[in-house]
Amino acid sequence: MDLTRITPFRQLARVYSALLGIHESLLYLQPDKQRGRQRAHEFLRSEYSDPSDSDFPLELAHDLSVLKQRLTNLETDIEGRIARSVREHLYLPQPSNWSANKPFLPYSTCSAADFIHPRYAEICRILDHRVQFHRKLWEWVFIYHHLEQAGVLRPGMRGLGFGVGQERLPAVFAARGAKIVATDAPSDVGLLNGWSETGQHSDDIAQLKYPNLVSDAAFEANVSHRYCDMNAIRADLTGFDFAWSACCFEHLGSLEAGMQFVINSVENTLKPGGVAVHTTEYNLASNSETIANGHTVLYRQRDMEELVRRLSERGHQVQPFFVAPDSHFLDFYVDLPPYADEPSLKIKFGDFITTSVGLVVRRRA
Repeated sequence: MDLTRITPFRQLARVYSALLGIHESLLYLQPDKQRGRQRAHEFLRSEYSDPSDSDFPLELAHDLSVLKQRLTNLETDIEGRIARSVREHLYLPQPSNWSANKPFLPYSTCSAADFIHPRYAEICRILDHRVQFHRKLWEWVFIYHHLEQAGVLRPGMRGLGFGVGQERLPAVFAARGAKIVATDAPSDVGLLNGWSETGQHSDDIAQLKYPNLVSDAAFEANVSHRYCDMNAIRADLTGFDFAWSACCFEHLGSLEAGMQFVINSVENTLKPGGVAVHTTEYNLASNSETIANGHTVLYRQRDMEELVRRLSERGHQVQPFFVAPDSHFLDFYVDLPPYADEPSLKIKFGDFITTSVGLVVRRRA
């Protein structure tokens, strides 16, 4: 084949084909396959009437045991090996000026085209973070971009963050002169869910301080920290110019609980004309089956459209919901657990394929 016709799609397909061929070979060689067991038994019967006989070579018995263990270990790790091998064959493109004149973040869901746009790299520099093909970083960029577009990241504005963990956004917004109230779940909730151990929970304001992003004086003057139950937002958290959360409201127990939080964050915490930007987990695999209750729920297209409809009917201005088209070969790559540092735009979560989705709402005036 002409080398000019070997597209990234064909490269990826060839890698998968080769690795899956290895996978099939390993399955054929497994000791518990009927054909393999039968051949092994025939060999032993022809050579030794009784494997426990003293004539049975101890070295052969040891070798068979070692081989069986190696096959078991290899089969257990085959998906991880395939994932690592595929990642080694992936080229992560650099931001390109060819897309500079195209809209940035034109869709509601995470797309590879967003990472290649030069604006993505610009916001990463503002966040003091390397350019990384990871949907969680995309969520920070999505929030920053849309709040900036709304004109609320400036002195005199008040912002409210939900479930901030140890993210950098409070420090970045404070550096812009905004007054920030950063909230997170109570300490026992953070410990129970393992968020404290993974840096996804904050117990005090010191965990939100990033000296490379904001001076100590500006941080201390502009940032405060408190606990907040997102299912029961306190009445004194009100009158804000903007609010945000990054992948939090899918952890509130149910699809409905998360949607009600978004509505409450708009109607109870924002002043008229205020802006809320929230991101969450999006189910790409199905518009019918999903995880509707539990520790982590997955929002389908119909759920997001329902949320947009409910907000719109209450008089709020909601950015239209659009699922990004799969236009780059990285859009077809699905990260498997244990998840990689990058690329990780889409992941396998249980029986579903998920990515990140964002919602932008302006409260009715």
